[in-house]
Amino acid sequence: MMLRLVFSSLALLLVAQGVLAQEAERPPVSQCQLIAQALPQVQFASYKPTSSLGGSVIPAQLQEDVVISFIGHSTFQIDTPGGVSIATDFNGWLRTSRTPDVVTMNKAHSSHYTLNPDPAIATVLQGWNAARPGEKIEHKVVVGDAYVRNVSTDIRSWGGEFEPNGNSIFIFEVAGLCIGHLGHLHHELTDAHYAEIGRLDIVMVPVDGGLTMGAESMSRTIERLRSAVVLPMHRRGAVVESFLAMFDGRFDVERSANSGFTVSVRTLPKKPLILILAGV
Repeated sequence: MMLRLVFSSLALLLVAQGVLAQEAERPPVSQCQLIAQALPQVQFASYKPTSSLGGSVIPAQLQEDVVISFIGHSTFQIDTPGGVSIATDFNGWLRTSRTPDVVTMNKAHSSHYTLNPDPAIATVLQGWNAARPGEKIEHKVVVGDAYVRNVSTDIRSWGGEFEPNGNSIFIFEVAGLCIGHLGHLHHELTDAHYAEIGRLDIVMVPVDGGLTMGAESMSRTIERLRSAVVLPMHRRGAVVESFLAMFDGRFDVERSANSGFTVSVRTLPKKPLILILAGV
């Protein structure tokens, strides 16, 4: 009887270990993709903010608050409620307020990446496949309370030809929010791209008017994404005005005196908002 109990206990232990091993090997699930697939027509910006999104930056105090700051060019700093700091299109010389835990990069120009990141940065995600150029690079990384993944797109060379999978759209899933950075996007997206991206509550979009895409192409992309908050970046001259003109009042526009703001699922605007942060 005792021997049978010992064998039964060992069997249960092995089963439990197997379940834990399977859980550890299972890739993270994107809530942004799942919700977009299940409810494709729903607009999730259903709460009125208590104050303007462009108001003063305050420390993240609630477990749902995310702080987003514009650092320069295409670099934003995203600070999660759990204390994870992320820098987009990190080039090493635009300085964030602290050493990031995660950085993402694209290779269109040297202002979007560095080959010598600070060794203190724990997670460095390149948006291209350096080992096998032309093939997709895939990132699905959980760091603290942030899930970071990418969707590959093509990139245009100086000669005008396209290199497959040379750019990445990075998606950051934090505190129930889906935040997307379009990178150096050079072409309109396909249905397959939109399916991979899923829902984006907040999207960071280049508005240079031609180095990436023209205002018309970029505005069509933004219309299709149906994000609640649009954050212009990668500005060149006054072309942001051409970008704004494409929406003809369908989006609210706010010019903030601050370079950052605090946001949560609860404070997403009802009507889509183009928020131009200080320094853009």
